[in-house]
Amino acid sequence: MTAAIRFPPARVTAIGLVLAILLALAGCGKRSSSSSESTSAAVQARGVETIVVHVGDAGTAATATRNTTRLGGAGPVQDAASIARTAYPGLTSATRPQAVVLVDADDWPAALAASSLASSPLGAPLLYSEGAHLPPATVRALAAMRPTGASSLGDTQLLLLDPAIAAPSGYRTREATVAAAEPDALAASVAKLLTIAHGQTPHAAIVVNPSGPSALAMPAAGLAAQSGAPILFVSRTGVPAATASELRSLGHPAIYTVGSTAIGTHTLTELARYGPVTRVEAAAGEDATPAGNAVAVSRFSSGSFGWGIREAGHGLVFANATRPLDAPAAAILSATGDYAPLLLLENSHSVPAALASYLSDIQPAAPHSQPVHGVYNHGWLIGDTQAISAVVAAELDAMLQIVPTSTPSSESSSLPIE
Repeated sequence: MTAAIRFPPARVTAIGLVLAILLALAGCGKRSSSSSESTSAAVQARGVETIVVHVGDAGTAATATRNTTRLGGAGPVQDAASIARTAYPGLTSATRPQAVVLVDADDWPAALAASSLASSPLGAPLLYSEGAHLPPATVRALAAMRPTGASSLGDTQLLLLDPAIAAPSGYRTREATVAAAEPDALAASVAKLLTIAHGQTPHAAIVVNPSGPSALAMPAAGLAAQSGAPILFVSRTGVPAATASELRSLGHPAIYTVGSTAIGTHTLTELARYGPVTRVEAAAGEDATPAGNAVAVSRFSSGSFGWGIREAGHGLVFANATRPLDAPAAAILSATGDYAPLLLLENSHSVPAALASYLSDIQPAAPHSQPVHGVYNHGWLIGDTQAISAVVAAELDAMLQIVPTSTPSSESSSLPIE
């Protein structure tokens, strides 16, 4: 498999083509004969230089610029495998997960609900099945990570959110839900599993409408992973019985809604019976698009809940809003490393105005001493160039770059003439 990354010659000269980090991501810690031994080749096409990167047969790779790292491939299976292997290379005991979550790539609600299992202390990455079948990228990532077993869950290594998934032999498995469960019952089942794994009852819950626009619900995945709050489901017409029961069991928790426009006023009023409700959304007059909604989630904080990112010095995850399954897959990046919130592009070829404005607000500036004493932003780009084009990747790299501070002329004047 190859991934083409294009830069104009001027940009190539300016940034030095720092596309060097290639992760073959082959199974069991071994490289296949066709994986990363191949070298990058540059060709000219219509005046634009193209870097062709050969990747392993697992279908995943990573490339990097100054301020970004691209993870993933052509779809959610490859993206999840690449992200999971980045979070847990599996090369040492400290880089092996306790457990891995397996979710059917056709089950958006299950994947979204599973995002909370990435939170500490469990820290479980997510991999996708294709129905009952585990695709090669998933099998290789699982074999390479070698989950150790979560003691809080009876040394479980694989958490199955669909009992039909054919897990590989030799792993201790646990089902997180029941067959043919409705999405709200499934989410409540995951919430109970989360309570067991953490050894304590969460004090907050995140509520979304899984039947609403998926792009509005996507940021909830990273927020759940960062906060450890379960994701529970409602509809526009009310609070389902399974969700109501789980909220009661949490003991009047703080309730945060993401994608509130898909929930509706009636349901929001009903939710208030179970705990104080706060809408995590763009303020009146602000951009309420998927990109603007994700920015609002990144900015939001209430006490210890939420990121509250309004300044430089953070990791950020960038995904395409048309690929919703990338959000649960990337949730582990919100709960480990630089704890990065999810930000959204609305297509592959442009940076939305709301996102560009936000990145401008938090772009780091170098102190007057030296840039090495400054703070930095780093971006995780999820998916191949069909998800985030090479041009947009270059634009994001520039928006994340620390800005040199010019030395005032009064400080840089020449020595006085005697």
